[in-house]
Order: sequence, then structure tokens, then C-alpha cells
Amino acid sequence: MKNHRSAGLVAGLALSLAFGSALVAAPVAAQAQETPASPIDLARPITEYKLYVADATRQLVADTRAFTAAVKAGDLAKAQALFGPSRMNYERVEPIAELFSDLDGSIDSRADDHEKREADEGFTGFHRIEYGLFGKKSTDGLGPVADRLQADVEELNKRIRGLTFPPDKVVGGAAALMEEVAKTKISGEEDRYSHTDLYDFVANFEGSEKIFTLFSPYVSDKAFVEKVSGNFAAVEKTLGKYKTAEGYESYDKLTDADRRKLAALVNTLAEDLSTLRARLGLD
Repeated sequence: MKNHRSAGLVAGLALSLAFGSALVAAPVAAQAQETPASPIDLARPITEYKLYVADATRQLVADTRAFTAAVKAGDLAKAQALFGPSRMNYERVEPIAELFSDLDGSIDSRADDHEKREADEGFTGFHRIEYGLFGKKSTDGLGPVADRLQADVEELNKRIRGLTFPPDKVVGGAAALMEEVAKTKISGEEDRYSHTDLYDFVANFEGSEKIFTLFSPYVSDKAFVEKVSGNFAAVEKTLGKYKTAEGYESYDKLTDADRRKLAALVNTLAEDLSTLRARLGLD
């Protein structure tokens, strides 16, 4: 994973303590009673998840094509409107970004991942275009970046077909993504120029929930499954408050209290999902 995805659990635990009233403690004792799932059992959810990812990357190609066409045509307003929605299918498959880390760096890196930040030639992909569209409010010079982005998502779509999906990476990726959302994305650092973070959050939760839904039938602690399902529902309800006729509210409109509440809910999910690999016998 990229640098901004490598932080430890300390910040997440701090948020958990700060907003403990919104959290439900993980049933640690129950984990010892789990019956590990067999490799044969896990073949089915992996197959279904791979189909989910393949569908998402196919749609990503089409969404990115419409977005980059607007950028290359110099249609600033249309390109700005398409930025948030066009990224959602990438954000849905982000739990397994570690499996295509080279493309992840090209498609989704942030300015702070590069020595010269926004001026660095290695800063490409969605966020480089975002900087132009919303930071500079211009499409000037973005044509080559748009072409590179389109080529990268098309390569990702092709690569998915032959990619191996290790169950431990898939299940662990869901927890790691929730941890990343709680510790870094919740600050608004990812979509810092456009403030379209809520599109990312919705897609991140959908992608992680898909993994949990596919693998949860193989968890013997049904109380745990019910609790995590309820926590996902709570996050979805909270995010639903910010849905508009056009999409989602600009993230800079959320108050500090809104962000703290969301962070607490996400930390709960991160903590619970961090136990999922062990419950499935994948550690």
C-alpha cells in the first residue's frame, strides 16, 4: 500500500477512546470459539468477490472514459461534476489495492506521496487531475495525464482477469481500508481540492461490506456477524444524511461533530473487521 496507507493502530485507538460512547466492544472471548473455515469453503466467496471486482473495473473503464473525455475537451464544469462519481468503482475495489500496488500508485496517489508534491512529474492519476480541475480551476495541460489515467484503468481491468485473490489479503484489506478511512481519509486529505470525499467513503464502505457479506456465513459467532452488520447499517444511515439530488454534499460542509461521529463508527468497523481473518482461520 502507499505511504498514506501505512500508519499504525495508535490513531484509531485514540479515536476509539475519545468517542467510546458510539462504539460497541469487540467480543474477544468469542474469537477463541471460532471454527476455522476450510479452503474449500472459502473458494466460493473468493470466486464471487472476483466477479464483483471484475464488474467494478469494467464500469471503472467506462466511467473514466467519460471523465477523461470531458477533461480533454476542456469542459471544466462537466469534468468537475464527473470527478467524484467516476472514482467510485475504483474506491469499491480499494480493499485489494495491495495486489496491484504499481497501478494504485499511478492511479490514486496523493501529492504528499511525491517529493515535489503537486509539481512532481510522478504525480499522476485522479488526484493530479483533481488538482488541476479544482485547485487551478483549469484543464490546461491535463490531456496527457488523462490519457495515462485511462490507460492505467484499462490495464487494471485486464489484469484483474488473471489476478490471484488470496483470502487473507481480501479479508485483511477490508479492515485495513476502514482503518485508513478512520485515521487519514476522515480528515479530508484525499480529495483535498474537490471535497468529494463522501463519494469515496460510500464506495469504500460498499467495497468492504461486500467482503464481509461474502465471508460472514463462514463465521460461527453469529452474534459478531449481527453486530458488524448493524455497524455497517449505522454507517450507511449516517452517510445517507449527506446524499443530495446531485450526489453527495461537499465534505467541507460537514462540521467537526459530524466528522467525529463518522470516525467513531468507522473505528468500530475497523476494530471488528481486524478480527475477521482470525475468525476464518486465515492468520
